Amino acid sequence: MSTEHPAEAEIFPVEPPSAPTRRTFIATTTAVGGAAVAGGLISAPSALAAEETVAAEVAPGSRVSLTVNGVRRTVTIDNRTSLLDLLRERLDLTGSKKGCNAGACGACTVLVDGRRVNSCLTLAVRLDGAEVTTIEGLAKRDRLHPLQQAFIDQDAFQCGFCTSGQIVSGVGCIQEGHTGSTEEIREWMSGNLCRCGCYVKIERAVEQAAAGRK
Repeated sequence: MSTEHPAEAEIFPVEPPSAPTRRTFIATTTAVGGAAVAGGLISAPSALAAEETVAAEVAPGSRVSLTVNGVRRTVTIDNRTSLLDLLRERLDLTGSKKGCNAGACGACTVLVDGRRVNSCLTLAVRLDGAEVTTIEGLAKRDRLHPLQQAFIDQDAFQCGFCTSGQIVSGVGCIQEGHTGSTEEIREWMSGNLCRCGCYVKIERAVEQAAAGRK
């Protein structure tokens, strides 16, 4: 004999087991959406890597001939290659240093057709036919360049990281005739930074080399 009262059955109907509740619906939707987002994030790097690979395969290149430290060099390079990367990575001339890689420190200074440039900001593809001089090309066999010797005489370095750029820039400064006074040297060498603070000794070295040139 059933003890269930008919009135109670009408007031409190039993929900069919198969009908989803509001809480179940929200939880299920969130889980599915999260899985879709996670799947997209996981697959994104693979798609990006594929695009980068395709871009690398079609990167435009050019054949460039330039004279580096008196030697004619002909190379095929990516058009985006900087002169600094060409010197260091392709020609194994690592004396020019990669400091800020933004043209602010002068550690990468080289001479192009006798004029000072920041090689990190100079596209190698634009130098076809140019003459480039790096720190490796200043000495004549076993004889140091006068400014290299002056740096030794004046003890114009500590860590030495900026030294190659300082010396090449100093050579350019002397060739340009900007050595009339300490203030003029300081002004025209201001693009070369020294973290060790050897500026006074660097100025003296440039003065010494300039005096010997007169």
